[in-house]
Amino acid sequence: MRSDFPGVFVGTSNAHLAYEFDLPLIGTMAHQWLMVHQQLGRLRESQNAALENWVREYRGRLGIALTDCISTDFFLKDFDLYFAKLYDGLRQDSGDPIQWADKVLGRYRELGIDPRTKDLMFSDGLNFEKCLPILRHVRGQAKFGFGMGTSLACDVEGVEPLSIVMKLVQVHGEPVVKFSDDPIKNVCEDPSFLKYAAQVFNVNLAHSPLEA
Repeated sequence: MRSDFPGVFVGTSNAHLAYEFDLPLIGTMAHQWLMVHQQLGRLRESQNAALENWVREYRGRLGIALTDCISTDFFLKDFDLYFAKLYDGLRQDSGDPIQWADKVLGRYRELGIDPRTKDLMFSDGLNFEKCLPILRHVRGQAKFGFGMGTSLACDVEGVEPLSIVMKLVQVHGEPVVKFSDDPIKNVCEDPSFLKYAAQVFNVNLAHSPLEA
């Protein structure tokens, strides 16, 4: 597979395909990983705990962190110099990719890190046409890559690809929440927990389709 796309196809986030075809595994951190930590300790510290435990588990491998479980703005507050040096880069999965890139580049520069040494991965409903403006914007400012799943896996003319995403809603019967950079992707089934988490993470629910 790699020989068909030299320098272009560099890996997959699908662990099964990576194993079957001996491909590099890239960008595998899922929202579920961060969400489950919301019920393993203090809610405010859940993101720090998730980032710390990921590094302990993978020991330098799979070093791309997902930013939009409780919004990229809040993520970057926790993403201090320690984590910025530990992780190879960050992954965008919702919201405006250009705005996201500018926030991330700014955070690296604020921490005194040259963003050209870091990877910015984009994976939000991409196709080749959507990748072009992102490429033009970040080229020369950081290393980057694009994860195309839905569009690349189903490119049959006249067939609308399915977008099937599983999200966590409970841990041992206790609720969890996802505050996406795109409010339409917010996830929580418990109104009381949603309201509490919004206060903890300073999230404005005005544009969220969920009811607090």
